[in-house]
Amino acid sequence: MEIVRLHLARIDALNHIPVHGFVIKHPRAGAILVDTGVGWPYDMLKEWKIVNRHAADALAEHDLSPADVRIVINTHLHFDHCGQNAVFKHAPFYVQRAELERARRQEKLTSEWFDFAGARFELMDGDSEIAEGVRVVATPGHTVGHQSVIVENPEGGAIMIGDAAYTSAIYREGENADLSRWRGQYADREAWAGSLRRLHDMRPHVVHFCHDTRVAEMAP
Repeated sequence: MEIVRLHLARIDALNHIPVHGFVIKHPRAGAILVDTGVGWPYDMLKEWKIVNRHAADALAEHDLSPADVRIVINTHLHFDHCGQNAVFKHAPFYVQRAELERARRQEKLTSEWFDFAGARFELMDGDSEIAEGVRVVATPGHTVGHQSVIVENPEGGAIMIGDAAYTSAIYREGENADLSRWRGQYADREAWAGSLRRLHDMRPHVVHFCHDTRVAEMAP
């Protein structure tokens, strides 16, 4: 299965980090989109100094359109991961039950971006298979209901880590990483550290990051 990275935005107020989504080209389930970027209008988020893109434009760079997306997986429901969910209202949204409950309490400003009329949620309680060879694993800590996405390929597992680690350096260094420049990396430090240890223990072949263009390739 091919994994295609989409460039969806840049957040200049947080170290000029990129915002990526990912398309998993599944041979039977069709295109599976992991995270949808920042929504429109985003003037409510001026303090983040966002340079935004339409998801449709990012998909078009890979000869895809929103209609090709059959499933959306949200790693979590912060504004830069679910902002363009409504572009894919024809698709179900796979999200942890605990995350939807958290977001409905806490994300009042951007709730319309994910909790719009007609949104079809597939709620999960922990690890779950989404399609053959594609599964989510619970990785709480950044938020209580954060999840990461694993694709099994012949060469080994590939993980789309969401915000379980903002960067490849944070992923590699784990609990020892310098987070002084990375506000919001965790809401619960103990849970976050435990999730990173769990991901490392899975010994993935490659790790893709939402906020880092670098890809972490792990030794076998």
